[in-house]
Amino acid sequence: MKSMTGFGRGAATGENFSVAVDLKTVNNRFLDVHLRLGPELSVLEAEIKRRISQRLARGRVDANLTFERTGEVAYELNRPLISGYISALRAMQQEFAIEGEPDLNVLARLPGAMQPVRDGLDEGMIAGVEQAVDDALADLEQMRAREGEELAAEMRSRLDEIERHVPLIENAASGLVEAYRSRLHKRIAELVARDGQNIELDQGRLAQEVAYLADRSDISEEIARLRSHLTQFREEVETEGDTGKRLDFLLQELNREANTVLSKSTDMSIKEAGLAIKAEVEKLREQVQNVE
Repeated sequence: MKSMTGFGRGAATGENFSVAVDLKTVNNRFLDVHLRLGPELSVLEAEIKRRISQRLARGRVDANLTFERTGEVAYELNRPLISGYISALRAMQQEFAIEGEPDLNVLARLPGAMQPVRDGLDEGMIAGVEQAVDDALADLEQMRAREGEELAAEMRSRLDEIERHVPLIENAASGLVEAYRSRLHKRIAELVARDGQNIELDQGRLAQEVAYLADRSDISEEIARLRSHLTQFREEVETEGDTGKRLDFLLQELNREANTVLSKSTDMSIKEAGLAIKAEVEKLREQVQNVE
């Protein structure tokens, strides 16, 4: 199990370049990759996204790549920009009768007047960028794995708490039939006594009513499904790979069974146990939202 939250960093250097990669991930239903690249690395955007998607299944990924050339840098002049600027200065001289010549220092500081020559990326630079991305992904995955171990430990404790309440529900449910019989018998006796009549109860009819109430309140199937979902959840927690979506589905089923138990039973101990299970399921849901 891996968390969707993490941070990774990678770097590479060559004879005339250096590259640094920072990756940050947070939870998201799908894989959503956002790249921040310099202009020189834009040609590698598709390849970088492919490498990320091969290693990560879900989460929002913010990738920041910084690329610098460390060798001698040649510059090229932005001739149209400089020419236009000088022409404007000449026009200013003539119109306002200003003396003097254009200052070279001023022209050199003109934004965009000189730009580094971009010779493109050679094979060594491309390999360095790819290596830095792979190193950042490896670092990220280590952190996500550590976070995943902590999430798994938390989930196991929540599952233990849920499993502690299932036998309580099962034991309380086993005595429901006798409880219904006693309650119904007492209620009928009270009604008969209130009317001052001496009526002998039909035990067969009473048994039918008890059986009807017991059938409507039967939660044996819900208990069996609760146990099954808990077993599957534990198996998924121990599974390598992308388990987040399946865990989310199992949580929905656990919550559904708990709701059914609550709606079918009027027994206070069963209701308390059912509410406790729902509370643990909600805590598990918060954890599962961070699982890849």
